[in-house]
Amino acid sequence: MAQIFKPSADTFARLVLAGSLLLLIGVVLLGPVAARSGYQSKVGWVVDQPVPFSHKHHVAGLGIDCRFCHATVESSAHAGFPSTHVCMTCHSQIWTGSPMLAPVRQSLASGKPLIWNRVSKLPDFVFFNHKIHINRGVACTRCHGRVDQMPLLTRAHPFEMRFCLDCHRDPAGRLGPTDQVTRMSSLPWDEATHRRFALAAARRYHLDPARLDKCDICHR
Repeated sequence: MAQIFKPSADTFARLVLAGSLLLLIGVVLLGPVAARSGYQSKVGWVVDQPVPFSHKHHVAGLGIDCRFCHATVESSAHAGFPSTHVCMTCHSQIWTGSPMLAPVRQSLASGKPLIWNRVSKLPDFVFFNHKIHINRGVACTRCHGRVDQMPLLTRAHPFEMRFCLDCHRDPAGRLGPTDQVTRMSSLPWDEATHRRFALAAARRYHLDPARLDKCDICHR
């Protein structure tokens, strides 16, 4: 009787089974790590922009307040992007011939707005209101990090559900004076002083962690 399979077929089948088992184990063990990796969370990744805008130069070097460019952050759910006219407030006087700023000049001449690419983008099913957070004393650095140290803007934190819940479950720990929300460096307070202020602010704004933990706060 003719032999259908070669003797090596048994060895090959065992190798395939062993490889499949190892692959399954690898997915189970490494899957959660990959899900929280920088590649997935986009933390530290630079996003291409029409103009390579340096927050480090403009914020730390020139002392420009966040609200100069993000003008609606105190009055709207969205912080807003700088319009061409905001950019040209300065650049009609300085660096007027810079090749780097050619897209800004072209935008002004054509009337076609610059399209900035969002770095701190949340999923479409998540609602976030900048106005509420800013007017409660949540500093910009809480979510965006030290942008004054970023030559090119990157995401500072993984905007995962637990990142938001950590804050909502202890809102008092994240509150500061509303007139200091755009401050980049830490407040000149010790931890106990900051905690007392934050707890008083949480009571004043009627912030209830039990309510802030509800799904419909962010998912509407």
